[in-house]
Amino acid sequence: MNPLLRSRTRRRRRRAQGFTLIEIMIVVVIIGFLASMAIPAFQKVRRNTQNNTFVNDLRQMRAAAEECNMEHGEYPPDGFPGNFPAALEAYLPTGIGSHRTPVGGMWDWDYDQFGVKAGISVYEPTADAGQMQEVDRLVDDGNLGSGNFRARPSGYIYVIEF
Repeated sequence: MNPLLRSRTRRRRRRAQGFTLIEIMIVVVIIGFLASMAIPAFQKVRRNTQNNTFVNDLRQMRAAAEECNMEHGEYPPDGFPGNFPAALEAYLPTGIGSHRTPVGGMWDWDYDQFGVKAGISVYEPTADAGQMQEVDRLVDDGNLGSGNFRARPSGYIYVIEF
C-alpha cells in the first residue's frame, strides 16, 4: 500500500473516533454564552413574579382588614410577626398570613404603630431595597420614604389608614 494513502487512512480513522479539543471548546463557549443570556432573564421573571404575588397578597389583606373594620367598627389590636389577631384572621384567605411573604420575612399586622393607625407589614424581608422599591412602584409612588408603602424599622409597611 502506498505510504501516502496509509497516512490519510490513519487520519480519517483518528478523526472518526471523536471530537477534537477545539470542537469541544467551541461547543462549551456557545453553551456558556447562551446560559449567560438566559439566566438573567429567568431571574428577572422570578423577581417580577415575587413582586406581583406580594402586591396581590397585600391587596387581599387590605380588603380583609377593611371588611373586618366595617363589620366590627374598629380594626383589631396589634399583632406579632407571623401571627395575625384572630378577628382579622377570620377574614383572610386561608393561610395567607401564616406563611412567609414572597419577598421573605413574616407578615405582621400593625395597629397604632409606626405613625399609622392600621397597616400590613413585612417584618425582616430578605429582598433588597431595590426590589422593595420595585414593589413600591407597583403599589404607590416609588418612594419608600413616603406614601402608602414605606420603610419601617426592620421592614416595610403598607398603610391602610393614617
